[in-house]
Amino acid sequence: MDCIFCKIVKGEIDSAKVLENDKVLAFLDVNPVAKGHCLVIPKMHFENIFDITDEILGEVIFLAKYISENLKNSFETEGINLVQSSGSKAGQAIFHFHLHIIPRYQGDLLGHPFDNAEKGKTTLEELKKIADKIHP
Repeated sequence: MDCIFCKIVKGEIDSAKVLENDKVLAFLDVNPVAKGHCLVIPKMHFENIFDITDEILGEVIFLAKYISENLKNSFETEGINLVQSSGSKAGQAIFHFHLHIIPRYQGDLLGHPFDNAEKGKTTLEELKKIADKIHP
């Protein structure tokens, strides 16, 4: 497998590690969109949200919260975006599960993640039908 994140975990590619334990690793993104932009990945290879285990996903989220709090305290961030894309249609480019922690600062030009989304009006009845299909 030629996975860049697996190579980072193995130490074959250097990274600016923020924190790690036996199951997850956090490091700074090499193409940051903001100061402190981190990635949190499982050390074991999981392609996306559909095949990561609940236990490891919990470890990723726990570490993301810890790092988010440290970013807020250390860099006085105004907010945090947690972004995870699963599948190429969703914009996933590296097919190893990863969670972006993107600090937000006063005056940054990043905008809201849904600014360019197609927003349509729907009825509550339509929403309830969709909800029933997601969890019957």
